[in-house]
Amino acid sequence: MTTATAPISPEAGRSHLQESLFSWLEPEPAPKTRVAKPTGEPARSPVAEALMLEEAAPATAPVVTAETKTLEESAQEEPPVAPAPPKKRDLSHVWVVAAEIEVNPKIASVADYRGSFKTTEGQRVDALEVYCKGCRRPYDEVKGRDCAEKIDNKHLIGGDQSVRAKRKIPVPPANAKIIPGGTINRRGLGAYVSGVSRPKR
Repeated sequence: MTTATAPISPEAGRSHLQESLFSWLEPEPAPKTRVAKPTGEPARSPVAEALMLEEAAPATAPVVTAETKTLEESAQEEPPVAPAPPKKRDLSHVWVVAAEIEVNPKIASVADYRGSFKTTEGQRVDALEVYCKGCRRPYDEVKGRDCAEKIDNKHLIGGDQSVRAKRKIPVPPANAKIIPGGTINRRGLGAYVSGVSRPKR
């Protein structure tokens, strides 16, 4: 298989080949502007032509249709919408029952380990106390009233903190000597091994 090669002229040399290779990178020449042929009328400036076009165009008013009229009229005629009344807070009690349930040894071990258990269907449960889960008050005392915890929970934290008296530190006897105790590690593996953070079984 043979390939035909054109002989390179000595006057062209390598520079001719390099120029032909990179000729496509050169920017394209700018298009030539057309020169208007002279006519009998004088040349007009672009501003004058724009003014003539504006004068020639008929003044058009904005088109008003029946739909736009009805929308505008309805927007003007409708009274302002009153804001919706705020939702009333739910201040009802959440009743819970402290119960006593008799279970077999297997369920007792599950309840001790998991903290919960399942009873048999239809089993009768003895209610020890009925009270509100929020305000922790008995049913017969607060029945028919709003839950105090949802209004103000100060009674759960010992009253108003800014008003109540501070706790009194007991004064040791005259002949007593205070010895500082050691620190107790309550976090990490050491606390778990020593039994501080280990759950009771």
